Amino acid sequence: MSVPFGGALQRLCLGFAEPLLQAMTNSPDLKALRDRLDVLDGSLLDAIRERQQIIAAIGEAKRGMGKPLRDFAREKDVLDRAEANAAKRGLDASLAHELMKLLIQHSLTHQEIAHIRAQATGAGLRALVVGGAGQMGRWFASFLDSQGFNVEICDPNASADEAFPAHTRLDSSLLNTDLILVAAGLRASAGILRELVTMAPTKAVIIDIASIKEPLRPSLVALKDAGWQVASLHPMFGPSAVLLADRHVVVIDLGCPDATALARSLFANTTAVVSELSLDAHDRIMAEVLGLSHALNIAFALALAEGKADGDLLQRVSSSTFDAQSKVARRVLNENPNLYFEIQTENPNNAAQLDRLATALQHLSLAVAARDIDTFRALMARGRELLGPG
Repeated sequence: MSVPFGGALQRLCLGFAEPLLQAMTNSPDLKALRDRLDVLDGSLLDAIRERQQIIAAIGEAKRGMGKPLRDFAREKDVLDRAEANAAKRGLDASLAHELMKLLIQHSLTHQEIAHIRAQATGAGLRALVVGGAGQMGRWFASFLDSQGFNVEICDPNASADEAFPAHTRLDSSLLNTDLILVAAGLRASAGILRELVTMAPTKAVIIDIASIKEPLRPSLVALKDAGWQVASLHPMFGPSAVLLADRHVVVIDLGCPDATALARSLFANTTAVVSELSLDAHDRIMAEVLGLSHALNIAFALALAEGKADGDLLQRVSSSTFDAQSKVARRVLNENPNLYFEIQTENPNNAAQLDRLATALQHLSLAVAARDIDTFRALMARGRELLGPG
């Protein structure tokens, strides 16, 4: 008698199911495994806490010995050792590298904060942050406070619950201070400096933090000629920065030694990388570092939008390159459009950069349309010569 198809299928399924059910019965309990994992996670956190405590002790020892906060050779040694130890244990070396890098960054954050407070560079000094109710103004107010400065802010948008004594109008009664830090928007900063030119010089050092310096140039020069000590800074980071390791700060020497020294000293006890540029060189370089990179990311997102791309689908099938580019573009597009417009329009060097971007896209488009592999390779090679290997 033949076996009905349904019966045969049922017996076939049972033949597969029985070994599976037996394996599940003999395997360790899922809850028990998760409980073990929870204990292990707690042990990892305990080890990280102990590591942070040791790092804090090392930071104190460094301060006592007058050693710099960051030791790049030691960081490399820690990362190399982590990769080697991971390989010995059959673990992914890149995972070990990224994990130790993250721990180093967090350790530096705590060391940096402690180091800044311990050095108290601004102890006994007064600082007025003009534009102190804005995002970067608040960042600098807190930053100066951590160095021991007695901080006040001046901003027409200051609220009653500001963290520091606040004034809504700049007048001569506020100028009896050691540092006047101008942290308003680009055009607002230009107006503030013009207003300061009309006031009698005091002992205060004036430092601006504008992203583009050309609109400020006449007032900066006029302030110096009037007898003020003046310098210029450009922090190459936004108000979300906590750790300054690998962040860049540009100092512009305007010919006032005391002001330049104070500008440098503000970041001397941090892990930021401080560079010095002339007033002319600053805007020329920022046309590439800011103007070109902002324009490229805005254009990238605009091209996607005009193509009516499906954002959800793009994320589901995204490549690593697209992920990286999208992440940068997203950050650019979520910044203050007024500030980014000023960066594009107020820098006289930007027009040439936008022309070069358009020309580069045209060269790329023509090479692709002509199916010209030699030109395509040459275009990639030329860019690689500047940026180096990946």
